[in-house]
Amino acid sequence: MEPVFYTVQNINGDYAYMVSDTGVNNQVAMFLLPEGTDVGSRLKWENFEWELLG
Repeated sequence: MEPVFYTVQNINGDYAYMVSDTGVNNQVAMFLLPEGTDVGSRLKWENFEWELLG
């Protein structure tokens, strides 16, 4: 499974709204994302795990 990279565009309550580098929109519950995720964060989704980048 290839990694997918996202940038968080907005956080509304318990959900983060993000867009992948290929332009795909996604909505994910905040409790599933790494601690410290905020608007502008770069995330990697690989092997069913989220990683907060730099």
